[in-house]
Amino acid sequence: MVAGDGSPSSSDRERRSGFAPPIAIDEAKLRPPELRPGIIPRTALVERLLASPYHPVVSAVAPSGYGKTTVLAQWAAQHERDVAWVSIDERDNDPLVLLTETAVALDRIERIDPMHLRALTAPSQSSSAALSRFAPAVSSMGRPVTLVLDHVELLENRESHDVVAELAVRMPAGSQLVVASRRDPPLPTALLRSRGQVAEIGTAELAMDGREAQQLFEGAGVQVTESEVRDMVEKMEGWPAGLYLAALASKNAGQLIGSRFTLRGDERMISDYLRSEFLDKLTPAVLSFLTKTSVLDGLSGPLCDAVLSSHGSQDMLESLEASNLMLVPLDRRRQWYRYHHLFRDLLRAELDRNEPALVPILHSRAAVWCEANEMPQTAITHAQAAGDDERVAHLVTWIAQPTYQAGQAETTRRWFSWFTSQGSIDSHPQIAVMAAMLETLQGQPAAAQEWADAADAGTYQGPLPDGGTVESWIVALRVLRCPDGVAQLRADAQLAQQILAPGSPFHAGSLVMEGLSYLLDGEPDRADPIFARAVDVALTLGVTPAAINALAERAVVALARDDWDGVQIYCDRAMTLIVDNQLEGYLESSLAYAMASRLAIHGGDVALAREHLASAARLRPLLTYAMPITAQYLLEMAKGYLELADPAGARTILRDVQDILAHRPHLGLVTQQLDELHAMLQTIRVGMPGASSLTAAELRLLPLLATHLTYGDIGERLHVSRNTVKTHAVSIYRKLGVSSRSEAIERSWDVGLIAR
Repeated sequence: MVAGDGSPSSSDRERRSGFAPPIAIDEAKLRPPELRPGIIPRTALVERLLASPYHPVVSAVAPSGYGKTTVLAQWAAQHERDVAWVSIDERDNDPLVLLTETAVALDRIERIDPMHLRALTAPSQSSSAALSRFAPAVSSMGRPVTLVLDHVELLENRESHDVVAELAVRMPAGSQLVVASRRDPPLPTALLRSRGQVAEIGTAELAMDGREAQQLFEGAGVQVTESEVRDMVEKMEGWPAGLYLAALASKNAGQLIGSRFTLRGDERMISDYLRSEFLDKLTPAVLSFLTKTSVLDGLSGPLCDAVLSSHGSQDMLESLEASNLMLVPLDRRRQWYRYHHLFRDLLRAELDRNEPALVPILHSRAAVWCEANEMPQTAITHAQAAGDDERVAHLVTWIAQPTYQAGQAETTRRWFSWFTSQGSIDSHPQIAVMAAMLETLQGQPAAAQEWADAADAGTYQGPLPDGGTVESWIVALRVLRCPDGVAQLRADAQLAQQILAPGSPFHAGSLVMEGLSYLLDGEPDRADPIFARAVDVALTLGVTPAAINALAERAVVALARDDWDGVQIYCDRAMTLIVDNQLEGYLESSLAYAMASRLAIHGGDVALAREHLASAARLRPLLTYAMPITAQYLLEMAKGYLELADPAGARTILRDVQDILAHRPHLGLVTQQLDELHAMLQTIRVGMPGASSLTAAELRLLPLLATHLTYGDIGERLHVSRNTVKTHAVSIYRKLGVSSRSEAIERSWDVGLIAR
């Protein structure tokens, strides 16, 4: 068995966690590396770490080969506190992947409230919103814990950097965050230093002393004198990996080598030394195996056989491990390994230097094997490295939708963007239509339009995951985007139902949109049976968000008939589906929340009504003209605010509706209802603006205010100036009736605009 990301998955893994993650978890990433016999104990450094004054954050920063991981693993083994471990890899550049793995690691030590974790499963939620909901869960942990994040240098995504930084400032009292990286990690170091909250470990602390080097050489079977060791340590400046490789090379040569080498931190010099004193002394067969398999992040016997087009790789891996050749086992059964990062870099440089034309071939073989062995995400990575856009397109076509639904929106975005970077998107309209759907559901109209144009310009003859054609998906996309008004929406929805494959999940959505086209034309009696059928189809096909949407629309129709029993039935069913399926962050849930609030108002439960409207408000940044029919959702929210005697909130919502109509003017009764609500507002005293009057831009900003980020940092994330952020923040404070950022967050928690 392998996890869906291509990493080993142990069948006997511990299942203490109460959190069911939405993505496949690589168990090897959540364990410290095994401390095998023969590893030199870094006793002095470990004891110093254990005896040092408490710091909430420990930062271990040094180049590869300084033994950061080994030292931290030895420290963790002796630590009195529970240790959660996450080994970072490239997949963690999706912040939701990093948050999920961290959640699982921490949850295995202490159960985390599932309400805090649901944000991780909602693809419609931004990473900042998910982080603002997850961070309090970390802060609320009752028992001290040490969280180790290893290989943080592999994080290149700014949002993933924010996750690390936020964890650093959110660790609960008595707990620690330990970060290991080849370069300066994404920590608010200046702030932590000023508070005396960070312990920093560098090359000086990680360098081996003479006693440790003596143990290393003796463990390798190399007899050395005290002066020889002292000389070698001086020349290597205590660099553990250099000393280790020198010991292995000396063993092969039968004498101590490297006497002419002096380490000065020059990477070219290091590479030349390692090549001349180590690689050149390996047998051709071993060297060939090592260099060619260096294209792999993880190594197993069958995978290496496939990449090399040979047999016997498992025996070779076991032999390499037995020789301590910088091979790290990833599971207890010795089925998966990886090379030490420094060693892999050296091997890959050799491959690029000597056989560059072979690299894409090796990646292509790896992609084929990974695809055949249910490792599609790893297969995509290898196919991209091979420049095989056809295979990448095939794989992405089949796994993009479930990957997005598992919360990995950034992962799917990177896959889509790869085609534009390769200049091959015109040849793959099926990718463009998927990307357009993603951006539509994320409320990004400009990006959705660009991808939709690319989809229209291409041709593709192959089948799609639902068995349909790319033309049918383009029609389904047009239904979502409703670019040409209600009449065309109905025609497109009916066409979609005709040409979509029988089991396509888009059938449910097209039915909802067809019903909505009648509702917006003032024909609720024709709309309701279609909504009823949409509920049945959606539940049959497993498209729960569409079922929630259809039930909410049935509640709209029932309310227009003054059928409050019907409103109750439909709202109850919709809310049950939201809670049971953890769909609080989905765009389609916003109308259900709006109708539930109106039901609560009718029943006299004002507090519950405000709670439901706050849940709807959190989704307002998604309700844009990217999907114009969300104007109807906004109108129902505005009616709720008016019924609560909150004209400021209603007026703010109606501005969003006006913006949608400015871009998509032909939405039937939306214009009429907007005018009617404006007329009602004219008869009501303005009143003081409150939390309900936050604009969509202010709601986007609000979760980021709950983080450590400065106004300038937030501006970079939202692509606006620092002054704009400050202006929005001042407006938020005024509307919430507070005077500081911390008070704004507390107030937002209290009214439900940020979920605790």
